[in-house]
Amino acid sequence: MSLEELRKKIDEIDAKLVELVNERARVVVDIGKLKTNASVPIYAPDREKAVLDKIAAVNQGPLPNATLVAIWRELMSGSFFLERPLRIAYLGPAGSFSHTAALLKFGQSVEYEGVADIRAIFDEVSKAHCDFGVVPVENSAGGGVRETLDGFIESDVLICGEVHMAIHHNLLANCPIDRIERIYSQPEVFAQCRNWLSSMAKEAETIPVASSAKAAERARTEPGAAAIASIVAAEIYGLKILCPDIEDIANNVTRFLVIAKEDAKPTGDDKTIILFSTAHRTGALVDVLNVFKDYDINMTNIGSRPNRKREWEYYFFVDFLGHRSDKHVATALDEARRHCLQLSVLGSFPRSTTVL
Repeated sequence: MSLEELRKKIDEIDAKLVELVNERARVVVDIGKLKTNASVPIYAPDREKAVLDKIAAVNQGPLPNATLVAIWRELMSGSFFLERPLRIAYLGPAGSFSHTAALLKFGQSVEYEGVADIRAIFDEVSKAHCDFGVVPVENSAGGGVRETLDGFIESDVLICGEVHMAIHHNLLANCPIDRIERIYSQPEVFAQCRNWLSSMAKEAETIPVASSAKAAERARTEPGAAAIASIVAAEIYGLKILCPDIEDIANNVTRFLVIAKEDAKPTGDDKTIILFSTAHRTGALVDVLNVFKDYDINMTNIGSRPNRKREWEYYFFVDFLGHRSDKHVATALDEARRHCLQLSVLGSFPRSTTVL
């Protein structure tokens, strides 16, 4: 076939795709009416996983699964718009890594609200001003995000999903690198670029701000200022990329959690996060962790934050595989509570297995 004939064939297929996509959308509208009448949530993480898994299972190529998953995420985003527009809180302003993670998770057809700090994301979801929030919880190079862990201690929200996103840091400015006097970014970002900063920008003052996008916003208006932020932030705020990919570790990944008023239903491939505190005595933490070992529950992460009300006491965060409704998990949680002053399930949700 000639080039023109092949292009005509693509046009014909595109027309069929548009027809099928809109046929799917009309079914979505009917589903939305049923959900409204039954007071069923618009977004169901377990259903999202089931749909994406089925798409990957029937895919015979040549397109990779990642391409089809991205297409279907946008289809589902459009479905939310048709049923009821969702509102998603993220750490703003626009162009932050949290904003990008939210877009990758929920697509272009929902409403986004950029807030000033991580605590405000918890507040917006807790007060039902937003349906969901996206918060950074840990980075493969820099460790846990303190503000997020504190938010879970002080809030009543639950975790219903997670997003793993590759992170690349860039030095942005509108002046030559030898004229940079101040560099703005998040404290966690500075930690992830420590080696580069100590060798290439040791004379510049590093100034922490709430988000990398806020850093770019300030660098745009201040002479002698730079920011460490994303390529998207450079485009939004009109900054030049002086040095790309300055993170110390090439495979730098940040995990974001999706928070809501409810967690997710079981899918068969889930993760649960709990928060607990123990008495200040020898072996108290080990007693709790041994319960999960005895029930053959795979713990994937453990972290801690100090108790602000009592000196030398800590809250512990543990991630493990399984859903809290699984029989052996529920039994283990009941037994673990006997060794704790307090134990709360922060949420069970579908496990993410890909880096976006």
